[in-house]
Amino acid sequence: MSEENRKLSDDAFEQELRTDLDDGTADKPKGMALHTKILIGLLVGVFGGLIVNWTLGGDNPRVVWTVENFTRPIGQLFLNLLLMIVVPLVFSSLVVGIAGIGDIRKLGRIGLKSFAYTLIISAISVVIGLGLANTIRPGERISPEIAAQLKEKFSSGARASVESATKAAEKDSALMQVVKTIVPSNVFNSISGASPNMLHIMFFALIVGIAITLLPAPISAPFVGVMDSLFVITTKIIDIIMKFAPYAVACLLFNNIAQFGLDLLQSLGWFVLTVLLGLSLHFFGVYSLSVYFLSKINPIDFFRRIRTVIVTAFSTSSSNATLPTALRVSEENLGVPKEINSFVLTVGATANQNGTALYEGVTVLFLAQLAGVELTIGLQLMIVYLAILGGIGTAGVPSGSIPFIIGILVMIGIDPALIAIILGVDRILDMCRTTLNVVGDITAATFVARSEGFELLQTPESSGIG
Repeated sequence: MSEENRKLSDDAFEQELRTDLDDGTADKPKGMALHTKILIGLLVGVFGGLIVNWTLGGDNPRVVWTVENFTRPIGQLFLNLLLMIVVPLVFSSLVVGIAGIGDIRKLGRIGLKSFAYTLIISAISVVIGLGLANTIRPGERISPEIAAQLKEKFSSGARASVESATKAAEKDSALMQVVKTIVPSNVFNSISGASPNMLHIMFFALIVGIAITLLPAPISAPFVGVMDSLFVITTKIIDIIMKFAPYAVACLLFNNIAQFGLDLLQSLGWFVLTVLLGLSLHFFGVYSLSVYFLSKINPIDFFRRIRTVIVTAFSTSSSNATLPTALRVSEENLGVPKEINSFVLTVGATANQNGTALYEGVTVLFLAQLAGVELTIGLQLMIVYLAILGGIGTAGVPSGSIPFIIGILVMIGIDPALIAIILGVDRILDMCRTTLNVVGDITAATFVARSEGFELLQTPESSGIG
């Protein structure tokens, strides 16, 4: 292949990676979009598994051989590829996110208010998600027989984790347990284990990010640049790995459906309902209260003025891709000053992911219920903590939350192969939670602007934007 042809081929491949997940891109590559391929993979896995389960049975030797020697290795390869990048993704994204928020020192009140708003609203979103998941309990809405099989297959690691935690609890006081759970004595040991300790990694990343904000820019800038590059590289790796997702989803779902049949799918509808209900409550409830009481804006007027942002976020599933539209609409339609927009919305595209935090909390609890693992209040509070930090650190790109969820599952001892069950519906839920994320950024910008004394909604009604 000539150098010119090789360059053209490389450019085409790069364009496909860059645009395949973005429905709003004008120069999309030819062929089906990735989420369409994943949906096809979902259908192939589900119907193939059902046919095998109904005709041969899940215990048939030929089915077992096919699963163990073909479909399971393919699915495990996909999971291992995602697990491979969890640590660098979590560390780099949190450091970059906190370093960005760390402009608190330079921007003073604006940064502090943005950070406080992000933490509080994210915590509310996770509490809503976990409250609904505990009330509806979507993972338990299957037959006792299937639940028993799932528990036996997927919860062995969780039992070991619970037993280990129980032994530790017998030796340590409550405060000592908190210290050991959150603060690492050797972060390299936390990283190098077969199941990396995400709490330790996140805490260390937070400390590094805070330290960066206290150092002069010439000293910290090179390290932040490296972390930013690592973050971009890991998000690109996610793009590449997700190319393999349709085939992996088909194999992973085939494994489970062939063994457990139709009952396994019944709880999936309850999972989607739980997530959408949580997102709706946060979107129409929490955000409406926020813009009414904190930003002094009529919620109906607010949502009407940002409808272009809502449509863009829903169609692209990317906070980063929606950022230019959000910046323009927030300034021109809501009257938020540019100096506040440029900080709050830019940082929020990565650090203020309310919808993602809610989704991660519901998903982890749903999969734990599906595997028959009862999470204590302490573990659920830990999930709240992880989901809030995950909301700060999750990449603002489609499917950016999947590695975080896998990391949490591994940490609490649940087989990450269960993630395959929700991958098929992740795209539509991703579109919904991205909309929540982006609108949350704008509510934060209006709150900060109003608290700084700026008068909002000073633009003409006929501006035509939003």
